[in-house]
Formats: sequence, C-alpha cells, structure tokens
Amino acid sequence: MIRVEKGTFDYSGTSVFEDIDLHLNRGEILCLFGPNGCGKTTLIDSILGHHRLRSGKIIVDGRDQCEYSSRELARRIAYVPQNHEKTFPYSVMEVVVMGRTPHCNGLTSPGKEDYKIADRALEMAGVSHLRERIYTKISGGETQLVILARALAQEAPVIIMDEPASHLDFRHELVLLETVADLVKEKGLSIIMSTHSPNHAFYFENRGIPARVALMNDKKFVATGAPAEVLSEKIMREIFGIDSKLVSEKISDGVSGTFMLPYRVIR
Repeated sequence: MIRVEKGTFDYSGTSVFEDIDLHLNRGEILCLFGPNGCGKTTLIDSILGHHRLRSGKIIVDGRDQCEYSSRELARRIAYVPQNHEKTFPYSVMEVVVMGRTPHCNGLTSPGKEDYKIADRALEMAGVSHLRERIYTKISGGETQLVILARALAQEAPVIIMDEPASHLDFRHELVLLETVADLVKEKGLSIIMSTHSPNHAFYFENRGIPARVALMNDKKFVATGAPAEVLSEKIMREIFGIDSKLVSEKISDGVSGTFMLPYRVIR
C-alpha cells in the first residue's frame, strides 16, 4: 500500500532521517517506534505529502506520491493527528462528515450518502451516541475517537495515526487500540501508527493482528520486524537507557500475552 525507498529529508541542511526504507502491506499495522526527536512525525508528514523528500521516493498504491493531487492522495490516506485544536462549536456529526471532503465537489455540500457514510464511521469508532453533541464539549478520549471516525469517513484504505493515544486515559487508550485492531481485522485497513509505547505493538500481536515494528533512531531504522523480534530488553537498554522486563503471561483461559515492563532508568 505504501513504500518509501531510500527516503532522506532535512530542514535547511540539518538531516532528520536518511536512506529510510519502509513498506506497509494491506491489512497490516506498522508501528513506528523510537525516542523523542528521532524523526517519526517528519516521516509521517512526508508520507502525507506535507514535506518533500530531499532524495528517494514514496510510492502510494503503486504510483509515485508526486503524481497525486491533494484530493487524490486524501482518497488513499486518512490521517489522525497527535494534537487537534477544537476551535468552533461544530456538532460531532459535522466534524465527521468533513472526512467526506475529498469525495465532494468543491462547490457542493455533503449529500445524503455522505451523511450515511459518516454515520457508519461513527458506529465503527463506537461513538454514535455522540452524534449530536457539541464537539468542543466532549472529552479528550471521545475527541480522539471522533477524529478516528472522521478518518474512517474518508474511506481511504490507509490510515496514518501520529501517537493517537498520547493524551488518553487508561480506558480510552484501550478503547482506541481495540477499535483499531477490529478495523484491521474486519475491514482490512492498513495502518501506520507512531507510538512511544512498546505495549501498543504487543497488544496488536497478542490479538493476532498482522503487526510489524519499525524502530527508528539516529536518523534511520535500526530494526524492523515482528514486535517480539524487535522490542527486546537489550534494545530498551541501548536506545532508551532503561532496564525493562519482557513478560509473557497467561491472562485468562485461552488468552496469553507479551508485555514490556520498564522498571529502572540507567544513570
């Protein structure tokens, strides 16, 4: 669905990442993982078309990204940002139906079919009950799920999520992860998700969802592969400077899982 070949980007001569190779398969979750400032968000912005690579190329659905118009690209890639300013008191439905913009003529308003699609997106994200609520008066966790619904309303085969759980409480974080896992499993969507938590990747692997990790550090990917292959205690020590314990436990009958437990900063 998406392929980055030898991608290199810099800001005014300062390198952010170099010779990045990345691919996203259909019906797969790719977790971008790495420390603050390693270039994850800049890479995401490059895939979204907000930045142009200094060298290399980005292939989207078999075509060079540069060949797409903004509208065409938005029909193939939806985006859930890390931060979102709630400025105007739209209803939740009005926000979600904005996801239909790439499919609408620039001079027309959304039609009945667009609202039906937005309704289905709200249902898939589990927030249909918020349909008529004022967007500026819902919680942060509810907001993140509404933004996910807006992305689903785009009906793009790929969704890119930039640290979507960074402001969520414990419950809403799990709700988001469950929703994303169900979307991949039931709808066959492809997802790139940047995260600071190794347990997000393990959650998807524990659920049997096709998941890979691309570990980013020092301007490049230092490892890619299944979460259990990449996210080791040794990696946590070398890159993050922490001692941690990789734990595999039986959670309940027929259910087991692997988790990373950090317990000490190495000083």
